[in-house]
Amino acid sequence: MSPPTPPSKKPRFVIFLHGGTYDKLHQAATIGMTAAAMGKDVYVFLMFWAIKKLAMGELDRLDFSPAYEMHAEEVARIMTEKKVPKISEMFEEARQVGSFKLIACSAGLEYMSVKYEDFASKVDDVLGLPLILNLAADAETTLFI
Repeated sequence: MSPPTPPSKKPRFVIFLHGGTYDKLHQAATIGMTAAAMGKDVYVFLMFWAIKKLAMGELDRLDFSPAYEMHAEEVARIMTEKKVPKISEMFEEARQVGSFKLIACSAGLEYMSVKYEDFASKVDDVLGLPLILNLAADAETTLFI
């Protein structure tokens, strides 16, 4: 008789989300939701501006980098016409279709002047960088957005 096979671990998919403009948040949401639907354990680590945007309740606000300001109005109009889901809706859907966690960096909260008490309920966890790096270790895919 052979020993039992250990349970298979799902591939880990990591996104370090630093940017807070809509285009970057949208990419993290769509990529994360797709990876979760494909059966991956998805961890989105919120840093700096992504933390600030979520803390301010502006996750769904259509804003773009100044480099793309010339096209921002047109893109926002098209996204509204096409009924593209809001970032918050995509994050929620990602949780429903698979394993998807939003985790904020504790130092990022401090740097962005965000109080833990005001923010903790908006994410799955708030962790320090050593724990974040441990979770990101051996990930199948790691993205920085």
